[in-house]
Amino acid sequence: MRVSVIVPIHNGEAWIDDCFEAIQLQSAVEHLTVEVSAYDDSSTDKTWDMLQAWKEKLTMKGIKFVLSRNESSCPRGVGFAKNHAVEQSSGVFLCFQDVDDIMLPDRILHQYEAAQENENAIVGCEFRRLPDDSTVRFTRWANSLDNEQLYHQIYTSHGPTLIMPTWFCKRSVFDRIGGFSEEGKGTPEDLLFFYKHLDIKGRLWKVPECLLVYRYHPHATTFSIDENTIWSVRLERLQENVLISWTEFTIWNAGKQGRRFYRSLQPKYQERVIAFCDVDVNKVGKTYTPPHQNKCMIPILHFTQMTPPVIICVKLDLTGGSFEENLKSLNLQEGRDYVLFS
Repeated sequence: MRVSVIVPIHNGEAWIDDCFEAIQLQSAVEHLTVEVSAYDDSSTDKTWDMLQAWKEKLTMKGIKFVLSRNESSCPRGVGFAKNHAVEQSSGVFLCFQDVDDIMLPDRILHQYEAAQENENAIVGCEFRRLPDDSTVRFTRWANSLDNEQLYHQIYTSHGPTLIMPTWFCKRSVFDRIGGFSEEGKGTPEDLLFFYKHLDIKGRLWKVPECLLVYRYHPHATTFSIDENTIWSVRLERLQENVLISWTEFTIWNAGKQGRRFYRSLQPKYQERVIAFCDVDVNKVGKTYTPPHQNKCMIPILHFTQMTPPVIICVKLDLTGGSFEENLKSLNLQEGRDYVLFS
């Protein structure tokens, strides 16, 4: 078996037909041996009956369909469902597919070709949103990242630079990590897996082609993850992998987000902050006195006067391009002179 399509499901009746119809129409079916491995995590709707019907339909088309479920009344979470779907599958390559998303016809074939050339990589792709006008900034950011930015912009609030619904990889990539966290609801299992992959020198690759329709809806799993949890995971990694080698640094944003970032730092890294910088004339030239540190006054400089390296706590694509132009004017190198934590 060459490719296993991994489909974790909990109460997916609204999307099952769209999802599996798209799998059935994959161009790869004519060139590769493809199987579907679905795991139903304690659904209470018509998911199980619909999956059984699709198993029969795809089997008649020559597509192997492996199906099992959590028969308890308690869902174990997305990580648990993904792990079980992988465990029961047999493909050399894994194509992760959320049931509420829709593969475009060449997804499996084109990502398979890329994964063959990049065996130690998580392979992603570009996507479009449904509805089209949802998460415009996020979509533009993810689709525009170049190969270097895939590694540099891993600390932003957007999460993995290759979004999980587009992941495709060799089974050995999954096995080296040991699977997804099974801590359940509220755990950013995709981000944790992504960071572990990078920790063991795993690579990232994006097929520069739209191969997935990524559905936006209020019941998406992403909304069950607390922003503070993701903040803590990002911050811990930033301190362990970036700030540990900086003897001093500046924080770009003297407002709410920059100050929150400062307060969240371990004390030893707070001591390395030499300044904040900003463009706001109401802040520049003043100082910031952290709570409970009356003797510590941190200057707030104009961004043109700051000394790199700098942690940038400014959200991208919100100022009509003015922030991006200001950053570009400094001729800094991303990853060396600055890191985005926006």
